[in-house]
Amino acid sequence: MPDWYRRLHRYRFRSVWQLEAPPTVVYAVLERAESYPQWWPQVREVTRIDDRSGTARFRSLLPYDLRVVAAERVRDPGSGVLEISMRGDLAGWARWTVVPGAGGTRVVFEQDVEVCKPLMRRAGLLARPLFRANHALMMRAGRRGLARWLARA
Repeated sequence: MPDWYRRLHRYRFRSVWQLEAPPTVVYAVLERAESYPQWWPQVREVTRIDDRSGTARFRSLLPYDLRVVAAERVRDPGSGVLEISMRGDLAGWARWTVVPGAGGTRVVFEQDVEVCKPLMRRAGLLARPLFRANHALMMRAGRRGLARWLARA
Protein backbone atom coordinates (compact mmCIF):
# COMPACT_ATOMS: atom_id res chain seq x y z
CA MET A 1 0.00 0.00 0.00
CA PRO A 2 1.49 3.39 -0.98
CA ASP A 3 2.57 5.72 1.84
CA TRP A 4 0.31 8.57 0.59
CA TYR A 5 -2.70 6.26 0.90
CA ARG A 6 -1.84 5.35 4.49
CA ARG A 7 -1.41 9.05 5.37
CA LEU A 8 -4.87 9.77 3.95
CA HIS A 9 -6.35 7.52 6.63
CA ARG A 10 -4.06 8.53 9.48
CA TYR A 11 -5.16 10.87 12.26
CA ARG A 12 -3.18 12.46 15.06
CA PHE A 13 -5.12 14.08 17.88
CA ARG A 14 -4.10 16.01 20.97
CA SER A 15 -6.44 17.35 23.64
CA VAL A 16 -5.55 19.10 26.89
CA TRP A 17 -7.96 19.10 29.81
CA GLN A 18 -7.63 21.09 33.02
CA LEU A 19 -9.50 19.44 35.90
CA GLU A 20 -10.09 20.50 39.50
CA ALA A 21 -9.04 17.28 41.20
CA PRO A 22 -5.73 15.83 42.39
CA PRO A 23 -3.67 14.00 39.73
CA THR A 24 -3.80 10.72 41.67
CA VAL A 25 -7.61 10.81 41.69
CA VAL A 26 -7.82 11.64 37.97
CA TYR A 27 -5.31 8.92 37.11
CA ALA A 28 -7.26 6.37 39.16
CA VAL A 29 -10.44 7.14 37.19
CA LEU A 30 -8.69 7.04 33.81
CA GLU A 31 -7.01 3.71 34.51
CA ARG A 32 -10.44 2.07 35.03
CA ALA A 33 -11.48 1.99 31.38
CA GLU A 34 -14.51 -0.18 32.13
CA SER A 35 -16.07 2.79 33.98
CA TYR A 36 -15.71 5.22 31.01
CA PRO A 37 -19.30 4.63 29.78
CA GLN A 38 -20.54 5.92 33.16
CA TRP A 39 -19.08 9.39 32.61
CA TRP A 40 -18.23 9.63 28.88
CA PRO A 41 -21.41 9.49 26.72
CA GLN A 42 -19.63 8.55 23.48
CA VAL A 43 -17.87 5.56 25.03
CA ARG A 44 -20.78 3.19 24.70
CA GLU A 45 -19.23 -0.03 25.94
CA VAL A 46 -15.99 -1.33 27.43
CA THR A 47 -15.50 -5.03 28.14
CA ARG A 48 -12.43 -6.51 29.79
CA ILE A 49 -10.76 -9.45 28.10
CA ASP A 50 -8.08 -9.83 30.79
CA ASP A 51 -5.99 -7.64 33.12
CA ARG A 52 -4.25 -5.89 30.23
CA SER A 53 -6.77 -5.78 27.38
CA GLY A 54 -10.38 -5.24 26.45
CA THR A 55 -12.81 -4.21 23.76
CA ALA A 56 -14.46 -0.82 23.38
CA ARG A 57 -17.26 0.65 21.27
CA PHE A 58 -17.46 4.40 20.57
CA ARG A 59 -20.09 6.49 18.87
CA SER A 60 -20.16 10.27 18.66
CA LEU A 61 -22.34 12.53 16.53
CA LEU A 62 -21.83 10.75 13.20
CA PRO A 63 -24.02 7.67 12.67
CA TYR A 64 -21.45 4.89 12.98
CA ASP A 65 -19.82 2.87 15.75
CA LEU A 66 -16.10 2.29 16.09
CA ARG A 67 -14.99 -0.96 17.71
CA VAL A 68 -11.46 -1.63 18.90
CA VAL A 69 -9.48 -4.14 20.87
CA ALA A 70 -7.18 -2.24 23.21
CA ALA A 71 -4.08 -3.62 24.92
CA GLU A 72 -2.16 -1.90 27.68
CA ARG A 73 1.33 -0.75 26.66
CA VAL A 74 2.20 1.54 29.58
CA ARG A 75 0.68 1.92 33.04
CA ASP A 76 2.98 4.17 35.08
CA PRO A 77 1.30 6.02 37.97
CA GLY A 78 4.64 7.63 38.90
CA SER A 79 4.87 9.51 35.61
CA GLY A 80 1.08 9.71 35.17
CA VAL A 81 1.10 7.81 31.86
CA LEU A 82 -1.48 5.34 30.56
CA GLU A 83 -0.99 4.09 27.01
CA ILE A 84 -2.77 1.51 24.88
CA SER A 85 -2.39 -0.01 21.46
CA MET A 86 -5.53 -0.46 19.37
CA ARG A 87 -6.63 -2.67 16.53
CA GLY A 88 -9.97 -3.04 14.82
CA ASP A 89 -11.76 -0.06 13.26
CA LEU A 90 -8.80 2.04 14.43
CA ALA A 91 -5.19 0.83 14.51
CA GLY A 92 -2.52 2.67 16.45
CA TRP A 93 -2.16 4.00 19.98
CA ALA A 94 -3.64 6.40 22.51
CA ARG A 95 -2.03 7.92 25.61
CA TRP A 96 -3.17 9.80 28.69
CA THR A 97 -0.59 11.88 30.57
CA VAL A 98 -1.80 13.13 33.96
CA VAL A 99 0.30 15.77 35.75
CA PRO A 100 -0.23 18.50 38.36
CA GLY A 101 -1.60 21.68 36.82
CA ALA A 102 -2.81 25.08 37.91
CA GLY A 103 -5.44 24.46 40.58
CA GLY A 104 -5.66 20.73 39.97
CA THR A 105 -4.61 18.44 37.16
CA ARG A 106 -3.52 18.82 33.56
CA VAL A 107 -4.53 15.86 31.40
CA VAL A 108 -3.09 15.42 27.91
CA PHE A 109 -4.70 12.94 25.54
CA GLU A 110 -2.73 11.98 22.44
CA GLN A 111 -3.76 9.56 19.74
CA ASP A 112 -2.11 8.38 16.53
CA VAL A 113 -4.36 6.04 14.55
CA GLU A 114 -5.09 4.77 11.09
CA VAL A 115 -8.75 4.34 10.22
CA CYS A 116 -9.46 0.75 9.19
CA LYS A 117 -13.28 0.83 9.09
CA PRO A 118 -14.20 0.39 5.38
CA LEU A 119 -16.96 3.03 5.42
CA MET A 120 -14.59 5.66 6.83
CA ARG A 121 -11.79 4.70 4.45
CA ARG A 122 -14.11 5.09 1.45
CA ALA A 123 -15.16 8.55 2.68
CA GLY A 124 -11.46 9.39 2.95
CA LEU A 125 -10.44 12.91 2.13
CA LEU A 126 -13.95 14.32 1.66
CA ALA A 127 -15.11 13.40 5.16
CA ARG A 128 -11.83 14.17 6.94
CA PRO A 129 -13.06 17.53 8.36
CA LEU A 130 -16.22 15.81 9.66
CA PHE A 131 -14.19 13.05 11.33
CA ARG A 132 -11.95 15.63 13.03
CA ALA A 133 -14.97 17.67 14.21
CA ASN A 134 -16.65 14.49 15.46
CA HIS A 135 -13.55 13.65 17.48
CA ALA A 136 -13.38 17.18 18.92
CA LEU A 137 -17.01 16.93 20.06
CA MET A 138 -16.31 13.58 21.66
CA MET A 139 -13.30 14.93 23.54
CA ARG A 140 -15.21 17.99 24.74
CA ALA A 141 -18.00 15.77 26.08
CA GLY A 142 -15.41 13.50 27.72
CA ARG A 143 -13.81 16.41 29.57
CA ARG A 144 -17.20 17.65 30.80
CA GLY A 145 -18.27 14.15 31.83
CA LEU A 146 -15.05 13.49 33.72
CA ALA A 147 -15.25 16.87 35.48
CA ARG A 148 -18.80 16.04 36.65
CA TRP A 149 -17.73 12.55 37.70
CA LEU A 150 -14.82 13.93 39.74
CA ALA A 151 -17.02 16.60 41.36
CA ARG A 152 -19.29 13.86 42.72
CA ALA A 153 -16.43 11.96 44.32
